[in-house]
Amino acid sequence: MQDVTEANRQPSPAGRPQPLAFYGGQLWVGSWDTDKLYALDTKDWDVVDEIAPPGKPYGLAKFGDALSVVVALDDDDRYLFRFRPGQGFDNKVACPDVTGSHLAADGSTLYLCQQGKRRILALDGRGGVQREIALPVRCAGFAFDGSGKAFMLAADEEFEKLEFARVDLQQSVAAVEPIASVPFDGRALTFDGSSWWTSNREEGEIVAFTAPG
Repeated sequence: MQDVTEANRQPSPAGRPQPLAFYGGQLWVGSWDTDKLYALDTKDWDVVDEIAPPGKPYGLAKFGDALSVVVALDDDDRYLFRFRPGQGFDNKVACPDVTGSHLAADGSTLYLCQQGKRRILALDGRGGVQREIALPVRCAGFAFDGSGKAFMLAADEEFEKLEFARVDLQQSVAAVEPIASVPFDGRALTFDGSSWWTSNREEGEIVAFTAPG
């Protein structure tokens, strides 16, 4: 299996970047070192906004007219917040079983990855569980492309082997189809319309890539 093709690699605006999402034409990045969110102009790689969420940011996804954010509070319980730049954070809702990390949205449904429980949950607009999808692999991040198809950074138990893969979330057990190897330690996933973006977390980098097909 061939590797993904890197299109861009840049330093993160702060150390240990994790969640990523495009919103308002900007790339939003969450840092575990500063517990802040940063908005980046990807053309010049300038930070155009930054804000501290209520805790450590674990997941990000554009959902409706806002960003949904998974935040870990002091006791590491995870909560969903709605975030609108210039308006702040509101609509605090506990994640199911107060756990969760990566987020993705297909326009009408918000999906939450619960790594420890090896599942993805389809949520309604109030954070209630609509469906449970079991995961046969570890998930290092997932997102939807412009056509509504889901893709994932699929990992082994030790997160030592990453693959970019198509994933079918319509069944009770996700069907995962590897496409290309990911030769770096990617975390989180988002799509800008032509390239995929992920965090090379421990190296403090943001990487854009394309994949075969």
